[in-house]
Amino acid sequence: MEPRDLLFFDKMIVPKVIQVLYWVLLVVCVIAALGVMFTQSFFLGLVVLVVMPLLVRIYSELMIVIFKMNEALQTIKTK
Repeated sequence: MEPRDLLFFDKMIVPKVIQVLYWVLLVVCVIAALGVMFTQSFFLGLVVLVVMPLLVRIYSELMIVIFKMNEALQTIKTK
């Protein structure tokens, strides 16, 4: 990636940030689920362990799809 790409928005860096953020949020979900398991309810913690990572994944994929659409439109534009 060249500096020109960053200055003129020719390439997007947010998809890479989204991937890193996904992994960080996944770890946070596991820690939160363990906290719920040991402080409130074990079964509620299991629900959090299943549902929250799924929601984080769906949100991340939706954000990535937006950037993939942008890349496809840029390819069509250059043809």
